[in-house]
Amino acid sequence: MAGNGFDQIFPLGEKNDAYAQYFIGQSYLAPLASGSVPVSNVSFEPGCRNNWHIHHGTGGGGDQILLCTAGSGWFQAEGEDPVGMEPGTVVRVPAGTKHWHGAKADSWFSHLAFITPGEGVGNEWLEPVTDEVYGKLPRNGAHA
Repeated sequence: MAGNGFDQIFPLGEKNDAYAQYFIGQSYLAPLASGSVPVSNVSFEPGCRNNWHIHHGTGGGGDQILLCTAGSGWFQAEGEDPVGMEPGTVVRVPAGTKHWHGAKADSWFSHLAFITPGEGVGNEWLEPVTDEVYGKLPRNGAHA
């Protein structure tokens, strides 16, 4: 168990300072594998979420796979209802889909993040998920 009381099977990692401008709250990043399909464990303190963003790519590339490993969080694609994520939840985000993900208000949250390789793979960061929008989501333990 980590010193913060959040028990998870992968390392918490370092504070995600390189991408802090794209998050509300504190996140952590632990790179797990490099190569053509890099894998990272991303952890979010309660209430932390990333901005809306889009992964780009062609030729099968740019899809994002999120696999919740610990805690409780949210995923939402633009125009769709938010999806609660618990350990074992897997979400595939097709390239070109505007979305965000992060912790529930009262829970830590960790997921593994994969991006499928291909042509023109990149990330476009957009506007924050406002406190007003985030505040309307159910609290930890409630299901969307």
